Amino acid sequence: MSTVVIGAGPGGLAVAAALQQRGETVTVVDKAAAVGSSWRGHYDRLHLHTPRELSGLPGYPIPRRFGRWVSRDDVVRYLELYAAHHRLDVRTGVEVTDLAQQHGGWTVTTADGGRLDAENVVVATGYNNTPAMPTWPGTESFTGEIIHASAYRNGEPWRGRSVLVVGIGNTGAEIATDLVEHGAGPVWIGVRTPPYILVRDRGPMTANLLGIMVRHLPVRVVDLLQDRMLRLETPDLSAHGLPRPSGGLYSKVLAGTIPVQDVGIVGSIQSGSVVPVKSPARFEGDEVVLTDGSRLRPDAVVVAAGYRQNLEPLVGALGVLDARGLPRSHGAEPALPGLHFTGFTNPISGMFRELRIDATRIARAIRPNRRAARGVTRSPAAR
Repeated sequence: MSTVVIGAGPGGLAVAAALQQRGETVTVVDKAAAVGSSWRGHYDRLHLHTPRELSGLPGYPIPRRFGRWVSRDDVVRYLELYAAHHRLDVRTGVEVTDLAQQHGGWTVTTADGGRLDAENVVVATGYNNTPAMPTWPGTESFTGEIIHASAYRNGEPWRGRSVLVVGIGNTGAEIATDLVEHGAGPVWIGVRTPPYILVRDRGPMTANLLGIMVRHLPVRVVDLLQDRMLRLETPDLSAHGLPRPSGGLYSKVLAGTIPVQDVGIVGSIQSGSVVPVKSPARFEGDEVVLTDGSRLRPDAVVVAAGYRQNLEPLVGALGVLDARGLPRSHGAEPALPGLHFTGFTNPISGMFRELRIDATRIARAIRPNRRAARGVTRSPAAR
């Protein structure tokens, strides 16, 4: 059997390795020039939000020398080592433009007119595929600079300048902290909905490990336990302009909102270095008018409002996407015969961990082991 994996990020490489370990012939294609292209483009201070021991992909753990909280550069190095370790057939600079079912399999058409025929296709182009820039009235009149977080590397260009960061997810919180550490100021952070903020680790216990432990409990129970714990662990920042969140942490996660891990944002808000404000409503010349009517005059606006998956050009005509543009089926469950998706969820338990689990399950679904394929079962005495 043969499989084409589209995307040479952690999800695509993990599936390719898991399939190859089961004897499958796998080709990985990616339009970028190297593996892990999205990680290469992230801001400098980024680290995995899951500890090293929970983040390794199938068949090759993350080296201990990379530390517990793996940096962006070391994640890229790990992905390079991973592809080399498994001797994966990775073809970079290959953009896929079309998928079509053909004779019980799939034909993958590339931008240069090439074709790859395969019995299975796994789409792993990534949750954060394409920057999503909101639009506000008057942005064309704004005299400052507006950039998406995907273009942000570090705060050095804004030393001594004022910046509004829009969005208080993990990316926005880290960028605001980074700006302060590089001497920007004042730094404001636009908040539409107050987030749950988690202590990253408590000795050996991490926020992700706790999320794994409680994920099978009833949602209301987890909400109650987590809210009580957070009230004990996380300072009340209401006096600093950031009210306590509501609605239940786990309920929010299931609705697609991931809590913020504290890697400095709480201290920055407490010290007044980062000032929470309302979200922008419109732009007027050198001013940003917020939803509460107040006005700011930042030199720059960094929009940390997220990404979209941009799957429609590739598979939109196949009827496999929901109203949000996400795959209706994910992981081991095929969207169509021979078509799988991985990496299009945003789990509290950690993306790399879920990619590892997905990869193993997809490999089993596509390539059962020989014993299972022959219908051979073990006798009770041999189990």
